[in-house]
Amino acid sequence: MAECRVCFRHCRISEGEMGFCGARTARNGSVVPANYGKITSLALDPIEKKPLRRFFPGSLILSAGSYGCNLRCPFCQNYEISWSDAAFKMADTAEYISPEELAHTAAGVRNRGNIGVAFTYNEPLTGYEYVRDTAKLVHDMGMKNVLVTNGTAEISVLEELSPYIDAMNIDLKGFTDSYYTNVLKGSLGMVKRFIEAAAKVCHIELTTLIVPGENDTEEEMDALSGWISELKGIGEQESGSGIPLHISRFFPRFHMRDREATDREVVYRLADAARRHLKYVYEGNV
Repeated sequence: MAECRVCFRHCRISEGEMGFCGARTARNGSVVPANYGKITSLALDPIEKKPLRRFFPGSLILSAGSYGCNLRCPFCQNYEISWSDAAFKMADTAEYISPEELAHTAAGVRNRGNIGVAFTYNEPLTGYEYVRDTAKLVHDMGMKNVLVTNGTAEISVLEELSPYIDAMNIDLKGFTDSYYTNVLKGSLGMVKRFIEAAAKVCHIELTTLIVPGENDTEEEMDALSGWISELKGIGEQESGSGIPLHISRFFPRFHMRDREATDREVVYRLADAARRHLKYVYEGNV
C-alpha cells in the first residue's frame, strides 16, 4: 500500500489501484498521477472565463484539462471529465500531450493574444506534477500560468507549484463544515488553509456558487466575505479586502436536479452583502 498525500484523504492505494480522485495510482510502491499529460480538453479562452477579472483583463489563455477530482459536488458542470463513470474511463481515451508540447502550443498562439496556460476544467491538483513540469516551461518562455482549483490540497503541494503559478481562481464553495463534509465530501478547513497560503504567493480570486437551500443566506455570506477581508496577500491584495469574489448562480445539473436555479435577486443580494467587506465582487451566470 502507498499513501497519497495530495489532499486530506491520504488515500492508501494498493498497487495498480486508484485513489478516491480517480486520477492517482500506485506503481512500484509509490503514488503517481495516472492522468499525467492526459488532456481531455484544450481551448483558447478569455481570461474572464476562469474566472479572473483583475489579472490581464481582455487577454486570452490556453486552457487545458485532464480528468479526476477529489471532491464530489453533485452539481458539477464538468462531471464528464471530473467525476463520473465517463470521467474514470478517460484514461483510455485522453490524448497524451507532453509538458514541452503544451508549452510550445501555448507559445504558438501568442499572436492571437494568448498569455500562457490555465490548468482547469477538472481538478488540476490531482495531477499537480504535470502542472509543475509544464508551468516551469511556460515560465521559461516568458508566459503566465493560471491554476483553477478547488483548493483541496496540502500546503506542500502548493509550495511545490508556487514558484511557477502567477494567478489562481480558487473555489470557496461555502462557509460551513456541514456543507463541505456532507454535500461536497470535502474539507472546509483544508480549503481555508490553502487560500490563506495562496494569497501570500500570487494573485488570487475566489468563486462561490450559490446553491438554493445550502449556502444562500446573508449570514453565511457575511461570514465568508468577512474572513476573506482579513487575509494577508501581496500587491493590491495585501489587504484581503482587495481579493475579488465571484458569486455565481447555480443551475440544476448532474446529480442535483431537485431544485430550481438560484433566483437572480438572491445572487445580487448576497453580492451586496459581500461588498460590505470586499472591494471587488462580481455576479456570475445572471
